[in-house]
Amino acid sequence: MMKSLIAIGIVSALILGCSSGTPKDEHAGHVPAESEPAAQYTCPMHPQVIQDKPGSCPVCGMDLVKVSKTKEGRADLMLSDSQMKLANISVQDVTTSTVGQALVINARLAANETLTEAISSRSAGRIEKLWIKETGRMVLAGEPLYEMYSETLLTLQREYLLAEEQFIALGASEPRYASFLEASKRKLLLYGLTQQQIENLGRSKTIQQRITFLAPSDGIVSEIAASEGQYIEEGALLYRLENIRQLWVEAELYPDESAYIRTGDKITVRVTGTDLPSLEARVIFLSPEYRTNTQITVMRAAIKNPGMQLKPGMQAQVHFTHSAHSAIAVPTDAVIRDGKGTHVYVEIGTHTFQPRMVTTGIENVDQVEIIQGLKEGERIAVTGAYLLYSEYILKKGTDPMAGHQH
Repeated sequence: MMKSLIAIGIVSALILGCSSGTPKDEHAGHVPAESEPAAQYTCPMHPQVIQDKPGSCPVCGMDLVKVSKTKEGRADLMLSDSQMKLANISVQDVTTSTVGQALVINARLAANETLTEAISSRSAGRIEKLWIKETGRMVLAGEPLYEMYSETLLTLQREYLLAEEQFIALGASEPRYASFLEASKRKLLLYGLTQQQIENLGRSKTIQQRITFLAPSDGIVSEIAASEGQYIEEGALLYRLENIRQLWVEAELYPDESAYIRTGDKITVRVTGTDLPSLEARVIFLSPEYRTNTQITVMRAAIKNPGMQLKPGMQAQVHFTHSAHSAIAVPTDAVIRDGKGTHVYVEIGTHTFQPRMVTTGIENVDQVEIIQGLKEGERIAVTGAYLLYSEYILKKGTDPMAGHQH
């Protein structure tokens, strides 16, 4: 009996000990479920637009698409073969190259004054007809310019025909008649007739009352100094032609720009409003000037005119680089910029990319210097980097550089 009472007491003490202390939690042993990540909304065309509620894109007006943040800690983005081809994503090794600061200066095309040709009358006479009556027109070599009546030219034609008759009749026995014929021919050439016109005169034996004079070279008519019916003296200016096979590129440089360019430097010229690729020119002249309380330097460069497509007065842009040095540089298309900073996509595996923050330096038209963030030999996405940026936001639901310290 005593042993039974002792056993009951021990059991009661254990029950009281378990029931005392912390009140029993009706949810004890149940692990609360982790809260789901909040949904966000982005624009398929402008993935930099991210909002926490539905709406329209402030850039293009499209409806925002719902995306959910992933729980992954890694920022890798893996693509399939078809995705790589559709997005036209290409990669290349990071290398060291020469990169410099790019400068872009507005310029204009001008006629090369050293190639401008003045067409004047070789003899006194009357202008019977002007074939070209308007400035700005393109003239080709051998194209008719004007017709002229001149007593001097009539006399020279008679002399040539007479010398030719004497040479035919007496040239075999008297060699001097050959020199007479050659002298009369040379006079006609000096007075502006062409070799073909002289040969036609010898065949027809007919003196031309009105002589047609031809353009000696290609060019644009910039000035017409005569009129039909006008009597002009020997040496009077008739036309002025601007040869445009080579043009000048003229630009005005401020002191902080002129310090980086010298005579003989090569520059790149892009002409506005044409389909021509970038053209290379060489600086031939620098002229410091003082205009309206400002010190400028007029730069002049010579440029070829392929296909005669360029005209004086066209607007252009001059591109040149300075402070060139050797550094790690990547193509401009490989660098993505957003509100969080600047980053590139590094290939860490087959078709697997990871965004990485980089610090950029000087830039030019084609390259961007990378000061920090990349090493030589790593592989980065070049073409299609922006599509990787869009795909990352649509898949991950967050900016690639979110959480980075900038």
